[in-house]
Amino acid sequence: MELYFKDKFFNSGISDIMNHDGEVVGSMDLKSAFGSSLDVFGHQGQIVCGGKFRSFSNKWIITDDRDGQLGVLRRRMSFLTKKYEYDAGNRGVYEITSPAFSKEYSIQSSNSEIVASFAKVSSWIQTGAFRLVNDSKELDSYELVAVVMGVHEIQKRDSQNAG
Repeated sequence: MELYFKDKFFNSGISDIMNHDGEVVGSMDLKSAFGSSLDVFGHQGQIVCGGKFRSFSNKWIITDDRDGQLGVLRRRMSFLTKKYEYDAGNRGVYEITSPAFSKEYSIQSSNSEIVASFAKVSSWIQTGAFRLVNDSKELDSYELVAVVMGVHEIQKRDSQNAG
């Protein structure tokens, strides 16, 4: 499945999730300009999952529609690459990597199989959007939207702390 979505400038409000044809297939509610949390809604408006930082931590927690934990995203130390790890519990641990100055990321299973990828793109659908391609049988595309936004939020936090 291929999806497009984007962050809002002030980090709050509703943002559409679209397919390759530009059809709205879901949405994200970026809850607050003063915090980092979101809800992801499916094509019928039902909440599918959410994402938020754990208190006093740089770990991004992905939750299901009942606020139960689906997984934990964390940054990993690495030289000349951007590296993250998504622990999806009994569904596996996934490595998310990108070359240092690239905007393209791959998501690999524990056996090094690429199961999904995402990139920040400018396309005919939206400028400055994320493009997610999911080939995983274990990870839902809407869950991966929350993971991608988690990577984005961790990077924003790191930039704020560096400045």
